[in-house]
Amino acid sequence: MSIEVLMLLGPADIVALALLGTTWIALGWWIERPSGTRPSVSDIMRAYRHDWMVQMIDRESRIFDQAVVDALRQGTSFFASTCVIAIGGVLALIGNAESLQVAAADLQRGNIPTVVWQVRMAPVALFLTFAFLKFVWSNRLFGYCLIVMAAVPNDPGAALCRTRARQAADLNIAAARTLNGGLRAMYFGLASLAWLLGPLFLVLATLGTGWIVWSREFASRPRDILMGGS
Repeated sequence: MSIEVLMLLGPADIVALALLGTTWIALGWWIERPSGTRPSVSDIMRAYRHDWMVQMIDRESRIFDQAVVDALRQGTSFFASTCVIAIGGVLALIGNAESLQVAAADLQRGNIPTVVWQVRMAPVALFLTFAFLKFVWSNRLFGYCLIVMAAVPNDPGAALCRTRARQAADLNIAAARTLNGGLRAMYFGLASLAWLLGPLFLVLATLGTGWIVWSREFASRPRDILMGGS
């Protein structure tokens, strides 16, 4: 059945799908790779997160720091809930072949089998599932960060103070990296919807999404602001 589906897709569909996956993976590696020549926003924020935990050591009241991490956890919970709802909608559409066939008939001309439309919806579900898993794990990492922050001694001169602060910073960075990975998966999940219009539209959506993600990390105004204060 899988061979028959691949034969129905055609070379253009396979090339477009390969471009989608390659762009997503390559951008993730490029953004999260530490670089001294042209760092990404995510890379620059690592230093700020370390500085945050160092400053927390000398703060008399650390309620503010805990509130910030709680806000970040709420963001991951929101995105995870959104992914669950979206996954349910996509799976319902894939399972209802007749409705999918009727909706697809208005998008592209030609007698295209229903299974092809179902396959074209599959990347959306896969990207959303990947994003959901990332958001859930990011939520847990922020929770671990809160616990380690609570374990930082109140005495700035204590032996374990900077060690615990450094551990909290590393957990915070790991949680943020996981959160960013989930967001990128959502971006490319939305881009994969263009496959319903045909492989050419998928290529254009992939390139457009890749440019948006790249520019926000390497050529945006917030990056210039962060570089000015780093």
